[in-house]
Amino acid sequence: MSLTSAFNPLSEGTHYEALANRFRPLFRQIAAGNVEREQSRSLPYEPIRWLKQAGFGAVRVPVQYGGAGASVGQLFELLIELAEADSNIPQSLRAHFAFVEDRLNAPPSADRDKWFARFVAGELVGNGWTEVGAVKLGKVITQVRPDGANYVLNGAKYYSTGSIFADWIDVYAQRSDNGADVIAVVDAHHPGVTHSDDWDGFGQRTTGSGTSVYVEVPLPAEQVIPFETRFKYQTAFYQLVLLAALSGIGRAIERDIAQEVRERKRVYSHGNADSVSADAQIQQVVGQISAQVYAAEAATLRSAEPLQRAYVARFGDDPQAERQANIDAEIETAKAQVVVSELILRAATDLFNALGASGISVNKALDRHWRNARTVASHNPLIYKARIVGDWKINGTEPNYVWQIGNGSKAD
Repeated sequence: MSLTSAFNPLSEGTHYEALANRFRPLFRQIAAGNVEREQSRSLPYEPIRWLKQAGFGAVRVPVQYGGAGASVGQLFELLIELAEADSNIPQSLRAHFAFVEDRLNAPPSADRDKWFARFVAGELVGNGWTEVGAVKLGKVITQVRPDGANYVLNGAKYYSTGSIFADWIDVYAQRSDNGADVIAVVDAHHPGVTHSDDWDGFGQRTTGSGTSVYVEVPLPAEQVIPFETRFKYQTAFYQLVLLAALSGIGRAIERDIAQEVRERKRVYSHGNADSVSADAQIQQVVGQISAQVYAAEAATLRSAEPLQRAYVARFGDDPQAERQANIDAEIETAKAQVVVSELILRAATDLFNALGASGISVNKALDRHWRNARTVASHNPLIYKARIVGDWKINGTEPNYVWQIGNGSKAD
């Protein structure tokens, strides 16, 4: 759908249950194959295709453009439900929803209309931001070279989460002529783009993370976007996807431990009842896990609220309200990260206290919950987030909205 550039409806929310019910049958299908994919390290091409066809990638697009008009908070509620089914998939879609959010924050234009139409058609966006190897902090090896009125991209990225499933890739690069930081939006199917599923982490193994290489990939001028125009609350948004994955892992732990206890027949002679489900100590373990998951999900959804405020304020006439909403988004997601990570990692360990040795069977794959949670919690180190919150509370130091990783000066 193409609308005039002055038309700017916002996605301020919809009826959540009606929205979620569109996707819950798919979530159940995805959950049914999760353990098999985990054990065989099979990438979820088919589940992601189901979600594309169902319009999942367009839930944040305004209704007037054919999307669902969901709020930020409603998107993350959905991602928690999806993560309960398979925590790898929300992380695979992390870059997609971030790029959608960036286009939602862009001024009305024919180009923005074009992107909305692509999202509604089911097209997905992957990620190409992180570089490894001999790259110094603050430097970017991936380059965009002017070529007449257009550009050409060359470089390589690691942790290219979701790119192997994508139609487009959101690549962080620098212009070779003036050193400006840009976002290059690349056709993922161009022959100059290659993907490798070489992610070697012990968790989140089917996110499609790995190396992407770009060799002489042409870029129309409109697909090279100045980085300074990127939406301000992007770091908080990226972190919230990880918090949603952790909360969904927690819900899967709660689901699995309740089922395991309910079905367990063998009891210990020094236990408290003649069935595991009636054992008061086992009930206490399950209840404690349930409370931890409740708190994690509540913190995650609470921290989504300032992102919605920042999005709406972006198009308002109160710069101070927008600035405060962006600060709140960064600080609240940082606080949530510190506690949610600990709560879910504890739950992923405590679940074995309610089971016997049979709980560690590889056929059950219950260890995936801890491995996946530990992997997700290792992104964006939470020790730094705690310090940032402390500095804000003590000194009023505004948080950084963008940060990078690379070799320090001593690496030379």
